Amino acid sequence: MPEAQDTCSVKTTCPYCGVGCGVIATKDTGNNVTIKGDSKHPANLGRLCSKGSALGETVDLDNRLLTPVVDNQQVSWDEALNTVAQRFKTTIEQHGPESVAFYVSGQLLTEDYYVANKLMKGFIGTANIDTNSRLCMSSAVAGHKRAFGTDTVGPCYEDLEQADAIAIIGSNFAWCHPVLYQRIEAARKKNKTRVIVIDPRRTHSCDSADLHLAIKPGTDGILFNGLLSFLMKNDCLDKCFIDQHTEGFEQAIDMAMSSASDIDMVAHRCDLNVKDVTEFYTLFANTEKFISFFSMGINQSSSGVDKVNAIINTHLATGRIGRPGMGAFSITGQPNAMGGREVGGLASTLAAHMDFTDADISRVQRFWNSPLIASKEGLKAVDLFHNVREGKIKALWIMATNPAVSIPNAGAVDEAMKKCDFVVVSDCTRQTDTTRYADVLLPAQAWGEKSGTVTNSERRISRQRSFLPAAGDAMPDWWIICKVAERMGFKDGFGFSSEAAIFREHAALSGFENEGQRDFDISGLADIDDVEYELLPPMQWPINRDNPKGTQRLLQNGRFYTMSGKARFVPVQPRLPVETTGVRFPLVLNTGRVRDQWHTMTRTAKSQRLSRHIREPFVQCHPKTARAHGLVHGQLTHIESKWGSVLVRTDITERQRKGELFIPLHWNDQYSARARVDAVVNPHVDPISGQPEFKHTPVMAKPVLHSWFGFMLSRKEYKLDCTYWTKLREADNWRYEFSDSEAHDLAWFKKHLLNGRDYEWVEFTDEINEVNRYLWFDESGLQGCVFTAAEYEKLPSREWLSTQFTEFELPWKHRVRMLAGENDSNKTDCGEVICSCFNVGKKTILEFIRNSTSANVEEIGEQLRAGTNCGSCRPELKCLIKEA
Repeated sequence: MPEAQDTCSVKTTCPYCGVGCGVIATKDTGNNVTIKGDSKHPANLGRLCSKGSALGETVDLDNRLLTPVVDNQQVSWDEALNTVAQRFKTTIEQHGPESVAFYVSGQLLTEDYYVANKLMKGFIGTANIDTNSRLCMSSAVAGHKRAFGTDTVGPCYEDLEQADAIAIIGSNFAWCHPVLYQRIEAARKKNKTRVIVIDPRRTHSCDSADLHLAIKPGTDGILFNGLLSFLMKNDCLDKCFIDQHTEGFEQAIDMAMSSASDIDMVAHRCDLNVKDVTEFYTLFANTEKFISFFSMGINQSSSGVDKVNAIINTHLATGRIGRPGMGAFSITGQPNAMGGREVGGLASTLAAHMDFTDADISRVQRFWNSPLIASKEGLKAVDLFHNVREGKIKALWIMATNPAVSIPNAGAVDEAMKKCDFVVVSDCTRQTDTTRYADVLLPAQAWGEKSGTVTNSERRISRQRSFLPAAGDAMPDWWIICKVAERMGFKDGFGFSSEAAIFREHAALSGFENEGQRDFDISGLADIDDVEYELLPPMQWPINRDNPKGTQRLLQNGRFYTMSGKARFVPVQPRLPVETTGVRFPLVLNTGRVRDQWHTMTRTAKSQRLSRHIREPFVQCHPKTARAHGLVHGQLTHIESKWGSVLVRTDITERQRKGELFIPLHWNDQYSARARVDAVVNPHVDPISGQPEFKHTPVMAKPVLHSWFGFMLSRKEYKLDCTYWTKLREADNWRYEFSDSEAHDLAWFKKHLLNGRDYEWVEFTDEINEVNRYLWFDESGLQGCVFTAAEYEKLPSREWLSTQFTEFELPWKHRVRMLAGENDSNKTDCGEVICSCFNVGKKTILEFIRNSTSANVEEIGEQLRAGTNCGSCRPELKCLIKEA
């Protein structure tokens, strides 16, 4: 295993979304890390989003898991590994292979994924290994396999520059994949590319689009069946392509015509304007170079696979596949979701894009020389945790993910892990909502420390390289898995000395008995040595004898991976969500990401500039929805479904459709009292892919009337005991927002928060207005402040107060100013941060716009720098210009 490099700068890959951006990380002698985009990496060409730009702020050791832990006691690696191996062995001996499971992650590197899959499927002998990628793109996998015979993503990012029109379907692209969004924006300026956004919400991706279809949630299948019908009626089909390269067209068109025969019907069922639907259909029909970019809004559905195939059907019908600037393009959510698909990280597949057929099972077993191999699909994520809860899974190993936050009906996941006989968690983070249930904690290396490969959404394999020393006793995930496998008696299959050795075996398996029959083939890399592996440039598979330098596009020759060699049209009978609204739960809840946070915040919450963009969990609703349910902007709302509830701040906006709500997925019990939204989310899944219905949960909403509100700024991190609280990391302090149904006085804070420690206190009380303000100091200076009031609006701005924590010593005049909440003229309150890269606030931007005669995004960038680095804030800058 190679040690972390000592060179100043290292080329690696970003650990966030599926764009797979190249990063140059530079470390100084004090282990401080600066980040910039790699201009030579083809995925991003030097661009980075706000999260990628802030990576250097997330590599500290706060909340790092540094040593193995068994039953809450620190132990040696030997003891921890022996415990895991023995407990899994004993469980299998007593209850059989089906009694154990792995739950893994798109945060793993391909080499980690490979050995985890090999151990579970090829040596333990069950396919009970699934991944959190099940939650984001498994419907796309199933749709690809139905249409193409294998999980083939044909297009590449360069197609964005070559397309004449792009439909962004079910994605807030500007926030979730900002680097690709900026490529689209550049293409619009240069090539006049038309952009259509299909999304129930008017997100920032819609603000510069030519057309926004605010579709009724769950009706995408109707919209695209209607498009197929329109193409048929208007003689816009590529009949030659259909005849020569496809099968099943007649059945698909019959189903489309019966379910969505005309535009009026489609518009009515999708709750859209007839004019807008006609414009979209006409644009698709008349534009050969058309890309349909689809993401979570399509996949995360109980009919997600059908929606994927409804989109693909329209491209097959027009022959717009496998050629530059066109195709149905699935964009993944995680950095290595594709790598997981390649090695069989999903419970429904074998390694190297093989399936549970007799021929593939035999092939993989012979290659691995394994004693026992899984003969059928395993349990998918939601079912897996259901089986844990039912006691059928008795030993569970969770790797690099946080299912207590991310899986729907999260309360049932909590219950499952509480009941499970033996839970192992390998992670780099010590305290998460999931680690609290672990019997064994195994410290894994974090980004910057570990080494391996990842594959992005355009099939591009890139190296992730180490540039930091391993923290504490942390080890690579692949090493941990292999050492457990050895102790279980499988040493012959897991004697890998490095990640390069694992990669070579993975590459060799992809070409084993392939002969062009399978799309995934990187056998051209099977014989690379360690130096070649270390220097491996970004490459798109297939990489083999015929394509030694990789393959930009697939499906170019009209040949597919089905038995007939033809693509399959799939008849789609549109299905609405399983759960419907009613009297008790009259609203529809949608969930998704915000710009500057990632998954369950274990990494991004470390960066104070990322946390300043959106500070609290929130629920967005339309003004008419708010009035109908008594909700007030800025106050708290209780959201409840049949599965659970959350308490979040209300954000009233016309960007939401009436009767629908949106809550971000990131907040959890580590950062808020009751904002874990997946405790509310509908656990129904697509019957084929097993992907849950994250975008459509029937809920109710009611206002929460608290009588005591406050915030605290503190140098130390504390745990509040209030009905509502959230926290975030700022530059020199922690910031807490809180409220409750009854007030707490200074004595309560001293006793319950500060454990009675004898600080120097400065107090101010206004009994008439029910306002209280406290500062506390020790011998080194200012330690914290608390402001409380009977009305939320009477609390002063937090921004200026936070700036006081840059200094410990505060003279009395500054103490008085703090108590009064009065700004010091030398320190400006810039408002909520819009540009995270350069810390430019909303108030600063609005003031500039109002003082300018012709403000535009470029001028704001020239004068304030906002929007000139990653570009993630540019859509918001456009909105502020309109607002001002």
